[in-house]
Amino acid sequence: MFQWISRLVLFIVIFLFTFTAYAVSGINLPYGVTPTSREIYDLHMACFYICCVIGTLVFSILIYSLIKHRKSKGATAVHFHEHLGLEIVWTVIPFLILIGLAIPATIVLKHIHNTDRSALTIKVTGYQWKWKYEYLDQGISFFSNLSTPQDQILNNAPKGKWFLLEVDNPMVVPVNTKVKLLVTADDVVHAWWVPELGVKQDAIPGFVNENWFYADKIGTYRGQCGELCGINHGFMPIVVQVVSQVDFDKWVKLHRPNAGNEANQTLTMKPLSEKELMILGKAQYDKSCGMCHQATGLGLPPSFPPLKRSRVVTGPLDGSIAFVLTGVPGTAMQAFGQQLNNKEMAGVITYIRHAWGNDKIIINHKQPIIVQPSDIERVRRKNL
Repeated sequence: MFQWISRLVLFIVIFLFTFTAYAVSGINLPYGVTPTSREIYDLHMACFYICCVIGTLVFSILIYSLIKHRKSKGATAVHFHEHLGLEIVWTVIPFLILIGLAIPATIVLKHIHNTDRSALTIKVTGYQWKWKYEYLDQGISFFSNLSTPQDQILNNAPKGKWFLLEVDNPMVVPVNTKVKLLVTADDVVHAWWVPELGVKQDAIPGFVNENWFYADKIGTYRGQCGELCGINHGFMPIVVQVVSQVDFDKWVKLHRPNAGNEANQTLTMKPLSEKELMILGKAQYDKSCGMCHQATGLGLPPSFPPLKRSRVVTGPLDGSIAFVLTGVPGTAMQAFGQQLNNKEMAGVITYIRHAWGNDKIIINHKQPIIVQPSDIERVRRKNL
């Protein structure tokens, strides 16, 4: 008997230590920085504690019965067919528990989808594998891409603190402001999920789903695509920066389309040297193309064909540009005409026409290798 009790105590101690380790690792829901996230957390914990109580009662009765009425003590099983009182009890009690949980769950669900009186509206569009944010009232629009270096992804460098959770352009919102989200997708089903904001909303092509959050604490909050959306699903992070209203106003002023628009147009049309194009092109290729076509240019056939020795890449210049501008309908090849400006696209196409031995084939075909922003603009006017 003593040996059995000592084993039970050892099991409980090990369980408690394991539970603490899991709690530290963040396996539980975060309390969050929005009213919705806290309501969800409280409801989750209420369900958890109710399950703990039920589990404790059930297993206590079970363990007691096993010990008290075991065969070695000469216990004899009682045979019976039904007990009306017990059947009523174990039907009514679960029913009351479910009703008790359904009422607060319905209230929380109602709060989650109440987007009334929003002060800021942002349209969120999921792509394979990036996010596009459009501030509808401010006229600001940009793409947010994974910014983790390829060397870390390929295990050629130590992993950073925010490995696969860092982006080039985060969503920026003011603190203590109700932000309305209009969530959709351009290609397949995605899900915009930031646990600390208490938001997980499906992004479905052809549909616009609404959600909202009200962050009451300045900080940076990270999430990921919460719906399996293809081979690079794990490379689609979300970063939301909550800043003061003053800082947000400065950010809006800096990112408005009219802010320095003429200077930006001149900058994106300025001729660049071959070295400048190659540096810009490689960086943009790693960010926008490398996930599918790979750093080696060999791709992942048949879904993502190789760019090395590709007839499209090594063919006529205007055809290569048009291919990147308009994409290929019905395939994973997106249209980058609205995603990249002339300078960025000139860099990418110059890079892929140089890399992996493509330049030798192009020279043999007597085609130009270097692409300038003016070339992109010329083809853009014909195709878009």
